Amino acid sequence: MAVPGVSGVSGVSVGGRSFSAADYLVFGVMLAVSAAIGVYHAWADRGRSSSEEFLTGGRRLTALPVSLSLTASFMSAITMLSNPAEVYRYGASIVFFGVSYAVMVLVTSEIFIPLFYKLSVASTYEYLELRFSRAVRLLGTVFFLLSHLQVLYTGIVIYAPALALNQVTGIDLWGAVVSTGVVCTFYCSVGGLKAVVWTDVFQLGVMLAGFLCVIIGSVRLQGGLASIVSDSRDGGRLVFQDFDLNPLRRHTFWTITVGGSFLWISIYGINQSQVQRYLSCRTMSHARYSLYINLLGLWLVLLCSVFSGVCLYSVYQSCDPWTTGRVAAPDQLVPYLVMDILGDYPGLPGLFVAAAYSGSLSTVSSSINALATVTVEDFIKPHTHLSDKSLFWTSKGTSECLVLETPRSAKARSSSSRSAALSITGIIGGPLLGLFTLGVLFPFANSGALSGLVSGLAVALWVGVGAQMYPPPPEMTRPLALNTSGCNFTASGNFNWTSDRSVLRSGLADWYSLSYLYFSVLGAVTAVGVGLLVSRLTGRPGTFCSPPLLRSSFTDGREAAMNE
Repeated sequence: MAVPGVSGVSGVSVGGRSFSAADYLVFGVMLAVSAAIGVYHAWADRGRSSSEEFLTGGRRLTALPVSLSLTASFMSAITMLSNPAEVYRYGASIVFFGVSYAVMVLVTSEIFIPLFYKLSVASTYEYLELRFSRAVRLLGTVFFLLSHLQVLYTGIVIYAPALALNQVTGIDLWGAVVSTGVVCTFYCSVGGLKAVVWTDVFQLGVMLAGFLCVIIGSVRLQGGLASIVSDSRDGGRLVFQDFDLNPLRRHTFWTITVGGSFLWISIYGINQSQVQRYLSCRTMSHARYSLYINLLGLWLVLLCSVFSGVCLYSVYQSCDPWTTGRVAAPDQLVPYLVMDILGDYPGLPGLFVAAAYSGSLSTVSSSINALATVTVEDFIKPHTHLSDKSLFWTSKGTSECLVLETPRSAKARSSSSRSAALSITGIIGGPLLGLFTLGVLFPFANSGALSGLVSGLAVALWVGVGAQMYPPPPEMTRPLALNTSGCNFTASGNFNWTSDRSVLRSGLADWYSLSYLYFSVLGAVTAVGVGLLVSRLTGRPGTFCSPPLLRSSFTDGREAAMNE
């Protein structure tokens, strides 16, 4: 086994190592099993060809597979590649996301699951029409489509594993991106939601196996867990006592727990990709159980990704591959580590790449299924009189078109795909969360909520774009020091992670340093504030458009709501 950090080149292989036949076999088995799951569910449900069966699994799924699918859907390749790099650069404070996950589960299970499940809607945005107006529903749907397709979230999660493949095998980036589209097209369009859920279950297992490869290999190399923990503690990676209230600080206990709670509620509480899984459960109890079991899965994946970052630092504490130019981007650090310490074990590099690819497949397939649902339910079904069989084939065709479209969005390459993906989610998801909050918690809110939604997006987008033009200074991001004193070769790069790009700053530029985790908070609070103000100014005194739907949604379900 080579000494980490001493040999290797950036790009196709590390220390002359590349994929073996065993690695390709492991990777191919993952793709074959994913496709086979789609074939199985297409065959098993061949006598139940309906749009509801295709889009919601006939609402017969149980808590356990749905919970694992929920975990896999947003624990993507970004988690496998970017979370360890985040710990390597900034420390393990992201472990506090575990608190925000718990808050998210509590809010979602007690507020949003009863609302959507008893209304029995296929699209979450149908609630917006029942509560406000058709215009609000359509704008909410457009926001969702933008965030998952055109604003490049899906493109980012496709690009991340493609980058990993390029790093360790030399496979062309676009070849990997197209492969993702082909596999997703097959099992999404053939098997529907059931295939998506069960492939998520399988792919989550592959992702956890990939993490275990990194952790076990690093522990063996470094001589045990105690050595890795000691190295990381001495290197400042295990400092958790940061309770600074400054919202401009990138990561503190408060930005992660408060901002993270808003962010994850916008994902799990109202996002179609996740809500569609609750609605596929046979009972509301199963839907709630799935969310609480999912919490255990989220904690497990978070701990695995954080400890992988700790291992990464321990191995390269004296010879940083990024500073020395051995890798071209932070997201290549973990693939570099895999080839450096596991390249002599045929099949293990293939397992890691299969794990990263599984993360991409799970996220993209979930997004595509949700995009197909809102497209059919919000844009096609209300304006046509198609038979159920016609809607079934329309749903299949929509899935195929959307999957084949996503590779075009993968042109968005980011050196920090994790923060980029969460920023996009926060900018769009925050205002949508504010809109649903207006509907659920404020009976007097009327269609003035539309103004709140637009205002929330405008403010969040303004700050998000400004943050790209005026990156926060080092005193707000606080990257940790990296070392190259242990390298016995000449560095080929000229990188320094402790120095951010300098810009001419002003008081307004300081506002752009707002933590990316607060983008969702800013959008949600603005949407609620403006929506309430416009509702009071336009509502009739004494009534304020109190919605009967809000009362009935928690008692008699959708039928009672529509009858009132």
